[in-house]
Amino acid sequence: MKKMMTFLLTMLGLHCTSACGQHTYEDADVSTFAVFINTPDVQVLDVRTAEEYAEGHIAGAMLCDVKQADFPTRAAQLLAPGKPVAVYCRSGRRSVSAAQMLAAEGFKVVNLKGGIMAWQADSMPVTTDNDMEGKEVDVFTTKSGKNVAFHTLMHASIRIVYDNKEIEIDPVGQLGERTTDYSAIPKADYIFVTHEHFDHFDQQAIKLLTSDTTLLITNKRCADIIGYGHVMANGDKMALADNFTVEAVPAYNVTEGRTQFHPKGRDNGFIIDIDGLRIYIAGDTEDIDEMAEFGHIDIAFLPCNQPYTMTPDQLVRAARIIKPSVLFPYHYGQTDVRQLPALLKDDNIDVRIRHYE
Repeated sequence: MKKMMTFLLTMLGLHCTSACGQHTYEDADVSTFAVFINTPDVQVLDVRTAEEYAEGHIAGAMLCDVKQADFPTRAAQLLAPGKPVAVYCRSGRRSVSAAQMLAAEGFKVVNLKGGIMAWQADSMPVTTDNDMEGKEVDVFTTKSGKNVAFHTLMHASIRIVYDNKEIEIDPVGQLGERTTDYSAIPKADYIFVTHEHFDHFDQQAIKLLTSDTTLLITNKRCADIIGYGHVMANGDKMALADNFTVEAVPAYNVTEGRTQFHPKGRDNGFIIDIDGLRIYIAGDTEDIDEMAEFGHIDIAFLPCNQPYTMTPDQLVRAARIIKPSVLFPYHYGQTDVRQLPALLKDDNIDVRIRHYE
């Protein structure tokens, strides 16, 4: 494979731009880059921000912001080892840093000189399609060595892929100008809906994801509205498959003047156990007493959307109660969650900020 790639890069006229012979990457002009990305097994990586990606990107490109502190880890999770990578940014500067880091990890990397600005200047196509491949993805390993991939969609919507199973959390097709094309996602094996609010419960998205074998798991109110579904109340537990269980847990408001938003006993959070990996999907809740009873949590999704859910201070308190290994603030609307990693830096919690506005 290494000799074949070296030959291919030479034939395409690419040239090495690293002064170090150990960790090289190649620069390519637009025409050469266009040929390269259509070569079998080449992975295309856009290293700009999610906002830049949404304005227009090369079709099929995966998104991984090089300015994020955990870029090398996340890129390694997204990219298949042993396959070449084509990388680009806006003008070619950020992608040089990305190319250097990826080359140091052993990837064969080709960088687009001039970035997507040069690409568009040569009238090459871009797309604004909401490709699932372009979403942020975090991958974790279960106790038996299987991967669980979390695809960031938006707000409270999460796609989880495990052992060829498709799991959708609160799928919603559109919020404001943000959209997710659920017709482009495989049919779901399981759909979890926490409660009836429009930013969690979208009957059209559920319809697009549903096949004859899809199991919708929700509370009584949503099941009554849609006309079907497996109802779980707070405290209910259910085995879904071998080494795959779910428990419905409380989700409600406690602050005076907010209790009408999410009254106690109506809505669910979910603790999903996938082969020993315990995942807490909080739904819409504040830092409630019941959190102390959840036991070990590996991954937590906690909302931060005052006044409907938690303030940043409440989220910090909840995190310190639950003590997850990894925390994803989600459902955060316009709330600034960038302060959370610093607030929890001494708590041994890996806080990951993704685009869950």
